[in-house]
Amino acid sequence: MSNQRSAKPRVAIIGTRGYPSYYGGFETAVRRLAPYLADRGWDVIVYGRPGATRDSDPSLDPRIIRKETSGLETKSLSTLSYGLTACLHASRTKPDVALVMNVANGFWLPILRLRGIPTLVNVDGIEWDRAKWGRFAKLVFRTGAKLTARFGTRLVFDARAIAARWQTDFGREGIFIPYGGEIAEELPAEDGLTHRGYVLVVARFVPENTIPEFLEAAEVLCRSWPVVIVGSSGYGGVLEDKIRALALHSENIRWLGHISDDRRLLSLWQHAGVYFHGHSVGGTNPALVQAMACGAPTVARDTVYNREVLGTAGAFVVPNVASIVEMTRKLMSDSSLQTEFSEAARLRAEAFYSWDAISRDYEESLIRLLHK
Repeated sequence: MSNQRSAKPRVAIIGTRGYPSYYGGFETAVRRLAPYLADRGWDVIVYGRPGATRDSDPSLDPRIIRKETSGLETKSLSTLSYGLTACLHASRTKPDVALVMNVANGFWLPILRLRGIPTLVNVDGIEWDRAKWGRFAKLVFRTGAKLTARFGTRLVFDARAIAARWQTDFGREGIFIPYGGEIAEELPAEDGLTHRGYVLVVARFVPENTIPEFLEAAEVLCRSWPVVIVGSSGYGGVLEDKIRALALHSENIRWLGHISDDRRLLSLWQHAGVYFHGHSVGGTNPALVQAMACGAPTVARDTVYNREVLGTAGAFVVPNVASIVEMTRKLMSDSSLQTEFSEAARLRAEAFYSWDAISRDYEESLIRLLHK
């Protein structure tokens, strides 16, 4: 990102684990957005963390500049520390615009502003409402949000409900850009699984994703169908211990851990009889959108965010074991209802959550900042 390349607009992407990474929603978005911007004539640099990406990754686009910075690998300080070093580096190289992910990086937005670098900030969900964070971490996120509201040039909300919350709490407006889903070709089912014959959950193991309740439901559901669990906490803990014990005691419960193979994940969603989506805090969830694009019949925790995304293309439950078991059994036992939900979800994803449209919206927002 030297001045010799100034003929092209230069964008720095800050706040993810790197490119190409498969850790979460931000990383998924960057895997799609970075090559899109390169196709459109941008110089793109993505900041990341050591060891978070592989040079041999087949999806790696050599046009994308990757810059690893230093930081502290702890649950509470990793985002803050890596965000700081990325912003300090960007302040020296001075891109034309920065796309910043996560309000925790709001602490460092003044650094970019002082250097005259306009910022487009994806605020993500309401992190300070998440049960996984302690009091200090919640304070950090809330303070970061206040600083983002003050110093972010333009804000991105991935759900309209998130936009309404920011207007109420911080008096800031922004633009609505959700996450996308990939419409993939039909893939073979995982060995040992049959089409529409298993229950699937894909989630990080934190309480607000309804994982404790789902695990209790899985103990009942596995008596009738295989239950496939994808995800981890990233830090070990009680939930991982429980899942490990369940998988050891029942051959009908499969714990696959974290999966970074996109095709394998797409196959699991395509052939699931029920995909359970228990996320309760956040906006447009990338896993839910991708499940819809794959036509997964979905049972979701009843939240304003999940209803905004799913519409009528799925079923909703309260977060208790009885409700999860009842609705999952109903859908697993009714092939016509599975087909109805599958087709409705796929059509809704195609109409409202395509990556091409989302990438275009991001680029248009970045271009406006160039001329601000």
